Amino acid sequence: MIHVVWEFIVRETALDDFEQAYGPRGDWQRLFARYSGFNGTTLLRDTANPRRYLTVDSWETPADRERMLVEAAEQYAALDAAFGKWTESEAEVGIFESRLKPLPQ
Repeated sequence: MIHVVWEFIVRETALDDFEQAYGPRGDWQRLFARYSGFNGTTLLRDTANPRRYLTVDSWETPADRERMLVEAAEQYAALDAAFGKWTESEAEVGIFESRLKPLPQ
């Protein structure tokens, strides 16, 4: 499994809109959920800087994510453009791979 991590600095006036759009029931989640291999989005808010967020999009394989990026390129670009007004900065932190299996409970 891979996890794509993005960092955002959100404008003070757009915090609620950002959380709705980027959260687990938001527009990004709905777009990604149409594609096989997507395992959800986690939205994290920095406790020291409430305008700083991380999103973590989980995919079964890099190929699953790549397929979505190609097939949904137009919708992806439209969402990115529409929501860009809410942020002061946006940066892909990286793509991380799960290396350890969780222990059985």
